[in-house]
Amino acid sequence: MRRRTVLATALMSAVVAPGRAQAATPGPSVSRTGTTTLDSQAIYFVSYDGLVNNNSFQKNGLLTYKGYQYAAWYTSTRNAVVARRRLGASTWSTVTLSHQLKSDDSHNVISLGVSRIDGRLHIDMDSHSDGYFYVKSVAGLMDNPGTTAWTSSAFGAVQTSLDGLALTSQFTYPQFVSTPEGKLQLSYRVGISGNGRNALAEYDGSSWKALGEWSSSTGTYTSSHGSSTARNMYLHGIDYDVNGRLHSFFTWREQNAAVMCSSGGITNHDTGYVYSTDRGRTWRNDAGALVATTGTSDTVAVTDPGLVVDPLSPDHSLMNQESQFTDSAGLPHAIISYVPGRFGQCTTDYVADRTANGRAFHVRKNSSGTWQKTEIPVPLNSSQRTKLVLDKYDNAYAVFPYGRIAGASKSSGYTDWTLLYDGSGLNAFGEVVIDEMRVKADNTLSFMYQEKSSGTTPSALHVVDFALPA
Repeated sequence: MRRRTVLATALMSAVVAPGRAQAATPGPSVSRTGTTTLDSQAIYFVSYDGLVNNNSFQKNGLLTYKGYQYAAWYTSTRNAVVARRRLGASTWSTVTLSHQLKSDDSHNVISLGVSRIDGRLHIDMDSHSDGYFYVKSVAGLMDNPGTTAWTSSAFGAVQTSLDGLALTSQFTYPQFVSTPEGKLQLSYRVGISGNGRNALAEYDGSSWKALGEWSSSTGTYTSSHGSSTARNMYLHGIDYDVNGRLHSFFTWREQNAAVMCSSGGITNHDTGYVYSTDRGRTWRNDAGALVATTGTSDTVAVTDPGLVVDPLSPDHSLMNQESQFTDSAGLPHAIISYVPGRFGQCTTDYVADRTANGRAFHVRKNSSGTWQKTEIPVPLNSSQRTKLVLDKYDNAYAVFPYGRIAGASKSSGYTDWTLLYDGSGLNAFGEVVIDEMRVKADNTLSFMYQEKSSGTTPSALHVVDFALPA
């Protein structure tokens, strides 16, 4: 009895003793814990300034679920492969799917999703404004990985529809997202660059259903140089927060180059934001006004009010499909990048100008409902995209091309961005694919990258892990 009393007294003293300082919330930090090799000879070709195995808009090319990590890529023989490992393991188990990459197009990525409602892994791949290829696993594969064989028999046949649901003949940018109830949604673009619409489909554990399109390609946008009457909305992501709200940042891509100061630029303009409180059935602007109903003629249009949270003309080579994340309070954060006005008011070669003078910015909504924007003082040195994740303390991490990592603390109001890791030793080509789910699973920042090569010479594909504050 006395031992229990002493222990209880000590515990109470440790918790409530007056004047004793509590441990400060840790700021951002990364500690490299290991690197594994997925494929020593992964397919390599540069297309649209990117690689098919490492386009950062993949959601998800790398994911964690119930203690296992999953990855997908194309081999040097063009075969689609899906692999898994127990978290912390040094080797991966692979399954080669009965599909080969049909063209040297870096848009034709592989995306993975998990339907928690039945424990299936879903795979969508190999499309750019044309047909897609879809595979799903047997039920329960993701729920019992330790006792379920990781073999080709765990996966069904490759399909050109979602179990008979065709969707569209002009399909691009598959992004899977799980609903709070455990259903699985698929976000995709219908149409082509400069003239396309965003749409959603949903899997309920028994079948897929098309929810329909929710963004518009029509309406007139006019800049100081000219006008355009067609476009598409490029998403920075589509994510549910802890409260079940669905968030999406975006930028518009105009079809008509007349809106730019120079034909060598890129027609992206403005950073917009919408959200949904009913699983993507309707969409609202930042003020809460209804701007779209999915599957109807009332879709999000460039002329709708209240969409833009950071205005920018098409003259600064704003990148599309960058990155977003939500924090522990459900507040949205994004990374955007462009050439700031201090380097000139007209980009004439968007790849060269972004490489020379591009900068990334952290855009977020604070707890008072105000949008804030902070430049990250790390030159892009690349035309490509940066990824964003937040740790359990809501510290922010920007993973730049070549695997460089910068961080900023919540306690500073995200004003103390600094480089934490310079990417040395990775020999990474450019963009990386982040495991968004692993950050939440075990405080690990894990990303997939491919080594630089030349021409079409295959190169090694890796996953590198960094421990975040415990």
